Amino acid sequence: MVQQLPLGWRWPAQQRFETFFTGVNAAAVDLLQRVAAGTESAWIYLHGAEGSGRTHLLMAVCQAASAAGLSAQYLPLAALAGAEADAIRGFGGSDLLVLDDVDAIAGLAAAEHALFDLYNRCRAEGSCLVFVALAPPAQIGIVLPDLVSRLSSCTQIVLRSLDDAQRREVLRERAETRGIALDEAVLDFLFTHYARDLGSLGALLDKVDHASLAAKRRVTVPFLRQLLREQKAGTGGED
Repeated sequence: MVQQLPLGWRWPAQQRFETFFTGVNAAAVDLLQRVAAGTESAWIYLHGAEGSGRTHLLMAVCQAASAAGLSAQYLPLAALAGAEADAIRGFGGSDLLVLDDVDAIAGLAAAEHALFDLYNRCRAEGSCLVFVALAPPAQIGIVLPDLVSRLSSCTQIVLRSLDDAQRREVLRERAETRGIALDEAVLDFLFTHYARDLGSLGALLDKVDHASLAAKRRVTVPFLRQLLREQKAGTGGED
């Protein structure tokens, strides 16, 4: 049985509007904040590349809506492994509904029809929908023409990826909140040896934080080299 996230879901503390590096996405963030506050009724179709911060914003929207006294639900379609249609048909009943990875159902006839029905049902019920995908509706492989039309009628938001300088600043700021100082040499090493999208960098920061606390060492380039060797060797040991 597919379990949706409960209405009382405690949205991740790290994924809030105040921790999102806005950069060139100020207009997008402003619109999403108004939707979360209930002062904007627009239905949103948000798309952007992997690592552009899409899921961060989705969590932020749901948390802010909950804080404003609205009920919010989040459905990660890419994580449902064949149960997409059932999950979508069981989704609803909240003020705000967020569907992540809409492109994951492209070509799945039952799921596409279920999403089309959900769209119409939410219109009738007065709920607000936020759709999220990698690309615009006409470019993600949806076969059902009426669904493409419905998704295209939403307010379209393009989430622009940060450049390397902005990613470095985000990583530095996130590290500082954990009491970790990342100097330029450390940032150079991280951006040379690891994936540069914010999702991967955030996960890496978690590992570095735990490893440095366990080893009782500052985060330096030699420490990171040792950590990288351990990861490649699959030992998971400490220095």
